[in-house]
Amino acid sequence: MNILRYQTPATTFAPFARIHSLADEMTRFFDVPFFPRTTRPAGDRWVPSFDLFEGQDAFAIQAELPGVKKDQIQVNLQEGVLTVAGERRPETVAAGHEALRQERIFGTFHRQIALPGPVNESAVKAAFENGILTITVPKAEVAKPRSISID
Repeated sequence: MNILRYQTPATTFAPFARIHSLADEMTRFFDVPFFPRTTRPAGDRWVPSFDLFEGQDAFAIQAELPGVKKDQIQVNLQEGVLTVAGERRPETVAAGHEALRQERIFGTFHRQIALPGPVNESAVKAAFENGILTITVPKAEVAKPRSISID
């Protein structure tokens, strides 16, 4: 059995319009009365984005850490697990100014990435430039591909 819906030419059928309208109403309802303008609801945590790349001789990890200073980052590598931890602190508001809206999340972060193969832990290098942390982890000699000649 097919259900036929009648549409007048002047109106269009938009089944999700009411859902979007309800979402907008909920956003307006919860935005002002329950949460002050300068804070965020509990549970919001800043988790920086990480990318992991594999080359022939090394793994490369890049992390986006905008607003974090170099001395606020700790990088550790132990048993093939790379740990990056740190803290992004809020900006201070100038005297005589009041924050009307603060949407950026601040606080501590702690990320661990298990590297997909054996690495040379003594030769790890890290660089931090323009808010991007780049960590280069050389592969162990055992893990590097080698060509074998055929006699």
